[in-house]
Amino acid sequence: MANISDLTKTTRDPEVVLIAIGANLPYAGQEARETCRQVISALKDVAGLWVEAVSAWYESAPVPPSGQPPYINGVVRGRTALGPYALLDALQEIETRFGRQRSIPNAARTLDLDIITLGNICQNDSQLILPHPRAHERAFVLLPLRDVAPDWVHPATGQTLAELLPGVAGQEIRQMQE
Repeated sequence: MANISDLTKTTRDPEVVLIAIGANLPYAGQEARETCRQVISALKDVAGLWVEAVSAWYESAPVPPSGQPPYINGVVRGRTALGPYALLDALQEIETRFGRQRSIPNAARTLDLDIITLGNICQNDSQLILPHPRAHERAFVLLPLRDVAPDWVHPATGQTLAELLPGVAGQEIRQMQE
């Protein structure tokens, strides 16, 4: 278990981080897919975060099902020297810059950035749960994650990506063409 001081500040050695990107509403006159692409540049500008790989983009049905438009989803693999709360703050600042407004849970949004995992940190508090509590249940996370981290193992359950993928096989998702 991580020391609380390690969670709030920059760490000494960069850890692998997996960040999910999603959007299903236009922002500033551009489609959600373009917003997702632009977010990659914003992530590269975060001090203490180094983007190493970006998945293909996927289109998926909203979870839970609703009348919302489909989502565009992807995953970034990187390394970060930031602690979880500092990284969360940076991601929420990017969401705000791209028009994210927090209303009700699972509402349509211009941008959603989620930390899927940060190293092997397992934590559960009112501000942040790591690994992401539902990532292993969602094709829109696991399929793009396979693109950038095919050997990923869930830090809390020890399950491999190959073991988790059959559990999301029935979910509506398709890889988009560039």
